[in-house]
Formats: sequence, structure tokens, C-alpha cells
Amino acid sequence: MIAHAVHAAEFRAGAATSNITPDLGSSINGGFQDGKAVFIHDELHARCLALDDGKTKLVFVVADSCVIGRGIFDEAKKMVNEAAGLPVENMMMSATHSHSCGTLQAVGQSEPSPMYQRFVARRIADGVRCALNNLAPAKIGHGSASVPYQVFNRRWKMKPGTIPPTPLGITTDQVKTNPGINNPGLVEPAGPTDPEVRFISVQSTDGKPIALLANYSLHYVGGAPAGEVSADYYGEYARLMPSRLRSNGKLVAMMSNGTSGDINNTPFTVTRPPREPFEQIRIVAQKAADATWFALKKIDKHRADAPLGMLQREVTLKYRRPSEEDVQAAKAVRAVKDKAEIEKLPRLAQNYAGSVISAAERPEESITVKIQAIRIGDLAVCAIPFETFVEIGLDLKKRSPMPQTMVIGLANGRHGYLPTPEQHRLGGYETWIGTNVVQEDASVILTTQLLEMLAELKKP
Repeated sequence: MIAHAVHAAEFRAGAATSNITPDLGSSINGGFQDGKAVFIHDELHARCLALDDGKTKLVFVVADSCVIGRGIFDEAKKMVNEAAGLPVENMMMSATHSHSCGTLQAVGQSEPSPMYQRFVARRIADGVRCALNNLAPAKIGHGSASVPYQVFNRRWKMKPGTIPPTPLGITTDQVKTNPGINNPGLVEPAGPTDPEVRFISVQSTDGKPIALLANYSLHYVGGAPAGEVSADYYGEYARLMPSRLRSNGKLVAMMSNGTSGDINNTPFTVTRPPREPFEQIRIVAQKAADATWFALKKIDKHRADAPLGMLQREVTLKYRRPSEEDVQAAKAVRAVKDKAEIEKLPRLAQNYAGSVISAAERPEESITVKIQAIRIGDLAVCAIPFETFVEIGLDLKKRSPMPQTMVIGLANGRHGYLPTPEQHRLGGYETWIGTNVVQEDASVILTTQLLEMLAELKKP
């Protein structure tokens, strides 16, 4: 009998970028009022990474946008599937959450242009197809850095009597979101932070950088003048990393949003010196890029034998419904038409009143959301379609059956904020009916499902 050697399948990777910058005059979302693009400070991109271990082929996309509706991602995936044959369930697509990008999903008072939505879906699909076309022999590694001084929990417990009523007059909140610098009512943050910058590094077989996918639990930085389009620190990080790795601009770097629903870049007990526009964005990106560079030096070996796996589940969650008392209060606010009387209402009262009424009139009783679990060797990646609280990411990392875990938020759609049940009991902006639309134990349901999926992926 002649013994034949069994050769392992060749690991391959490919990366590409696709420009998704909107036209001047387009809607910009991220605030409570609509904005219009008047200047392009830095162009927006969909950054794409394709991986193939010979058995499983999968794709990551990180797109510069505040939020992207599931329909846009689904359309992009359909285009890729029809053109390249990649199963739609083998693609993870996420938004960064920059607040200075073109509107792709109605948020606040901004409305997306159907033309821009179709354009971005097509450009994402084009980027993925280019990444697939670029597949070549590669090796992969992953690592972690800590950047603790740029993340702060934005929800604060306050001294009695210092939390103002909600826009509709509710006085039961026990925390205040973004309470203001050196507010004398500050007591302590209502939750933790996650300082980790976890990253996936992909190289050619001769060690040249191909792609770098990073993840940081920081909502966004901001500081862009009104009307200026920018990818925020996510785009600046992607611009810096090719220089850090001396790749002659060939590296495709991307920074994804982690679990940052209750995290921002404001140290509420410290007074910072004034910053010029975009300066703080540059500072955060530089800190994250430098930390990544040092951590990359500690990776023992990039491997060409990392098995891939990907699971997707559709999970049905119940919609929250406002009480009849809340609905009547909202209708009373919306009934105010006199400009002088409107100005006497709490800030954004009519906005939130509209959200309450919409929630009450929503015909559907539930919504189906898409979650994903991905395995890359001994690294796990979880994808959640919400502005996810940091506690959820920390819990997944702690309980994951895999040695290391990355959690990407705003993935495959966006369905509002996702607080924990404990944070729901504290109240605050992220738990209001207009910002959190699903049942209060949704985070528990999704975490349980993701841990089950990770356990399945870990099986030999």
C-alpha cells in the first residue's frame, strides 16, 4: 500500500476599499437635527476583508457611517452572492458610527436619500468583490492593546435632585447621560469601560501587510464643524496604520465599533484644553494606532492554518410599548403649535413625543434581528446589530469558550440601543422608548444565543 500525504488547504486573504462619500448637499446624521454636507474633510469608505481557509470563505466589511439599515446591507450581500456566489450568511457588515457621515438610515430628524442608499449598497458590494478577487496566499494573527484614557462611561449617577426630567417630564431616571464637564451633581459612572483595542492582522506569506481589522469600544469622537463630512477617528486610524507598518499605502486598515452604547470620549471630571476641529479625532486615532503597533510586535507568529467558521441566527425580539399615560403626554406635546409655547417645552420634547407615538402605533409586535458568531483560529468575533452597552461586550469576552473574543456593534443593521436589564432599571437616555425599542431583557437573550453559537464553532 502506498501512503499519500494529506496537504492542508491553503489559507488565503484579500482586502479592498470602496469610496462611499456622499454628494455635497446630502443629509448628514448623528445629531438631533438634520445637517447638510458643505465640505468633504476626508472621504468615506467601505473597507473589506475576505478570508478563505479552503473550506470556508467569509467577508468582513466596516463602512464609514453613523448607522446603516439592515436593508442596505442585505442588498449589498445579495449583489455579492449573485455575482460571486458567496453565501449571504458568510458576510459580516458593520457601520462605524461616525456622526459626520451621509445619512443612510433615518435618525433624529434626518432622512436618507434612496439614491445614496442604493449607491452605498452597490459600492459595498463592489468592495467585497474586489477583496474576493484579491484573495492570495496569506497568514493571519491577532493581538490586543489597551488604550484606557480615551474611553469614559457617559452615564452618571447624580446627587439627589440634580437629574432633570426627561423631555416628556418623567422624573424616575437615576442616571444622566452626558451630564456636563465638572457638573457639581456628579457622583460616579453608572458602568465600566472596555479599554481593549483588539485586532486581526493579515500578511502575505512573505510577511507584507495586507489588512488590519481593529475594534475599540468608543462611540465616536466628534469635533467636526457642522456640514463637514468625516469618518472620525475610525477613518484617521485607517489612514495612519499603513504608515505605522511601512506598507507603502498597500495595507487596508479598518477600525470597527465595539460595544460603545454607553461610552464616549469625554472625561467628565477633567477640563481639557480647547481643541481645534478634528484635533481630538487625531489624538484618539494616534493613541490607538501606536498601541496597535506595539502590540503587533508581540505577536509570536502569523499562521497559515487558522480554521474559519461562521454561524448566523435570526432572533425574534418583542417591541416595547409605551404606557397609555406616556402616549397621552406625548400627544399633548405634539399638539403644541405656537412657536413661543414650543420654546417653553423641554429640549427635544417634540422629537421624543413623536418617537413615543410611533412606538405606540407600530403595527408589528416583534422584530427579527440578525446575530453572527465567527471563528478565526482561536479568536472569536461576535456581531450585534445594536448600539450595544459595554457591559454586554465585557460579559461575552469573559464567558466566551474561545481564548480571545472581539465584539462588533452596529453589525448587519441598527435597531437602537441595547442596554442590560440592570441599566434599564437605572433609566436614562439610552433606555427611553425612543432610543431603545426592544424588550428589556433582549441583551440576555442575544448573549445566550451568541455563547451557544461560539460553543458550536469551537467543536472540532
